[in-house]
Amino acid sequence: MSASGTAAPEPNLVAQAHKLCADLTPARPWIYWTDLVLTAFTGYAAFAGAVLAPGLGLRSLFFMVAALAFYRGVSFIHEVSHLRPQDVPGFRNGYDALIGVPFLTPSLMYEGVHNQHHAKSRYGTKLDPEYLPLASGPVVQVLLFLLVSALAPVGLFLRFALLAPLSALHPKIRAFVIERCSALAINPEFRREIPTGDQARRFRQLETLCSVWAIAVLALTAAGVISLTVFLTAIALGAAVGVVNQFRTLVAHHWENDHGVEMTATEQFLDSVNVPPPATLPMLWAPVGLRYHGLHHLLPRLPYHALGAAHARLCATLPPESPYHKGSHRGFWHVTGRLLGEIKGRKAGVAAVAPGE
Repeated sequence: MSASGTAAPEPNLVAQAHKLCADLTPARPWIYWTDLVLTAFTGYAAFAGAVLAPGLGLRSLFFMVAALAFYRGVSFIHEVSHLRPQDVPGFRNGYDALIGVPFLTPSLMYEGVHNQHHAKSRYGTKLDPEYLPLASGPVVQVLLFLLVSALAPVGLFLRFALLAPLSALHPKIRAFVIERCSALAINPEFRREIPTGDQARRFRQLETLCSVWAIAVLALTAAGVISLTVFLTAIALGAAVGVVNQFRTLVAHHWENDHGVEMTATEQFLDSVNVPPPATLPMLWAPVGLRYHGLHHLLPRLPYHALGAAHARLCATLPPESPYHKGSHRGFWHVTGRLLGEIKGRKAGVAAVAPGE
């Protein structure tokens, strides 16, 4: 309590984190480029092994390596959406060439979208493209949330091979495709704004490249130039990447803002999740810094390669009563257990106040 008898103001967690980690903000281009190139090489080499290796066991092993590598590669779209062009020159084009266009997940699907998830006035509201109040819904909603992700490659082929050409026929179709089918979003109420200026030109260029690629792959598969085995393996890899990413998304937040109200910066942090060491599996299912998702919401400009050092510094420097320490969790099952417990608790609460009870 302060001398006046009122509660002392809570320290600004964002300001504290910025002050303590300001020197970690510069991106290191050589880390970005080395990581991306090696990840892409590993993914495509393992993809070839999944198709050509003798024996089901060896092919399955290559498939798992390819799925994890491509998942890591696609995860770089998150970094691309936060990087300024001068931070890592050419990296956005590198991502689109190596991963984005071939995997039909171009940067256009995240740029101009993900930044709204970080807008202080939008996080957790109906205007947030990446938020669903899962904690207040039934368990079946969580199951559907996970299962639908397996259809990701089918949806992407429909988006670029069919809807992109059709959208040239009528302005209303074009508006629908841009607003409803051009964002990696989980909020069904989200509507993407129509890109303008330089963003619109880049949008059209990347969309055209993806459309040509998608149509070519389907046509060459139908003609037998691309074998059905190669095509189905690629589809299965896309589904695997989608499912793993959806499981990771499930534990990126606690999803407890069921009223869609604006939250403070500290509340947004506490609704987000860090899964730091000693947990080891997050290196695979939350790569490219995604294991520090709570910290990322505090310092969205911090490059992924600096998040581990920043987390260690904050844990060592901030006092025990700091809310920052409440943002770390032991791993996937710990966070999932909390979510399911919240759903069960709310369901029990509703039953307790049901009429006639």
